[in-house]
Amino acid sequence: MARSHGTPAHRVASAAELEDDWFGGDQTVGITAGASVPETLVEEVADFLRERFGAEVGEDAGGFREEVFFPLPIELREEQKAV
Repeated sequence: MARSHGTPAHRVASAAELEDDWFGGDQTVGITAGASVPETLVEEVADFLRERFGAEVGEDAGGFREEVFFPLPIELREEQKAV
Protein backbone atom coordinates (compact mmCIF):
# COMPACT_ATOMS: atom_id res chain seq x y z
CA MET A 1 0.00 0.00 0.00
CA ALA A 2 2.75 2.46 0.95
CA ARG A 3 4.72 1.81 -2.23
CA SER A 4 1.64 2.40 -4.38
CA HIS A 5 1.57 5.92 -2.90
CA GLY A 6 5.27 6.56 -3.50
CA THR A 7 6.41 5.86 0.07
CA PRO A 8 9.30 3.44 0.61
CA ALA A 9 8.28 0.25 2.40
CA HIS A 10 10.22 -2.79 3.56
CA ARG A 11 8.97 -6.14 4.82
CA VAL A 12 11.24 -7.74 7.40
CA ALA A 13 11.05 -10.78 9.65
CA SER A 14 13.21 -9.26 12.40
CA ALA A 15 15.14 -6.15 13.38
CA ALA A 16 18.32 -7.86 12.13
CA GLU A 17 17.09 -7.28 8.56
CA LEU A 18 16.77 -3.49 8.98
CA GLU A 19 19.29 -1.35 7.11
CA ASP A 20 20.51 2.03 8.36
CA ASP A 21 20.30 3.61 4.91
CA TRP A 22 16.52 3.10 4.85
CA PHE A 23 16.24 5.83 7.46
CA GLY A 24 17.48 9.38 7.36
CA GLY A 25 16.69 12.93 8.21
CA ASP A 26 13.61 13.98 10.04
CA GLN A 27 11.01 11.43 9.07
CA THR A 28 8.13 9.46 10.44
CA VAL A 29 8.30 5.68 10.27
CA GLY A 30 5.25 3.47 10.50
CA ILE A 31 5.54 -0.05 11.90
CA THR A 32 2.77 -2.54 11.26
CA ALA A 33 2.51 -6.22 12.07
CA GLY A 34 0.00 -8.99 11.62
CA ALA A 35 -1.90 -10.45 14.54
CA SER A 36 0.35 -13.52 14.64
CA VAL A 37 3.58 -11.52 14.99
CA PRO A 38 4.96 -11.74 18.54
CA GLU A 39 5.07 -8.38 20.30
CA THR A 40 8.76 -8.95 21.05
CA LEU A 41 9.59 -8.67 17.33
CA VAL A 42 7.77 -5.36 17.05
CA GLU A 43 9.63 -4.13 20.14
CA GLU A 44 12.97 -5.17 18.57
CA VAL A 45 12.25 -2.93 15.59
CA ALA A 46 11.25 -0.04 17.88
CA ASP A 47 14.41 -0.57 19.95
CA PHE A 48 16.53 -0.50 16.77
CA LEU A 49 15.06 2.88 15.82
CA ARG A 50 15.58 4.25 19.33
CA GLU A 51 19.17 3.04 19.63
CA ARG A 52 20.37 3.91 16.11
CA PHE A 53 18.52 7.16 15.53
CA GLY A 54 17.28 8.37 18.91
CA ALA A 55 13.74 7.87 17.68
CA GLU A 56 10.73 8.70 19.78
CA VAL A 57 8.47 5.68 19.52
CA GLY A 58 4.76 5.87 20.26
CA GLU A 59 1.97 3.37 19.87
CA ASP A 60 -0.70 5.80 18.81
CA ALA A 61 0.94 8.20 16.35
CA GLY A 62 -1.93 8.09 13.86
CA GLY A 63 -4.75 8.56 16.31
CA PHE A 64 -6.00 4.99 15.85
CA ARG A 65 -5.14 2.13 18.12
CA GLU A 66 -6.51 -1.28 17.40
CA GLU A 67 -7.67 -3.14 20.48
CA VAL A 68 -8.61 -6.60 19.30
CA PHE A 69 -8.94 -9.48 21.73
CA PHE A 70 -8.80 -13.08 20.56
CA PRO A 71 -10.02 -15.41 23.31
CA LEU A 72 -8.59 -18.89 23.64
CA PRO A 73 -10.73 -21.72 22.31
CA ILE A 74 -13.16 -23.03 24.92
CA GLU A 75 -11.19 -26.28 25.27
CA LEU A 76 -8.04 -24.40 26.28
CA ARG A 77 -9.93 -22.11 28.65
CA GLU A 78 -11.37 -25.16 30.41
CA GLU A 79 -7.91 -26.71 30.59
CA GLN A 80 -6.54 -23.53 32.20
CA LYS A 81 -9.29 -23.60 34.84
CA ALA A 82 -8.32 -27.14 35.78
CA VAL A 83 -4.70 -26.14 36.51
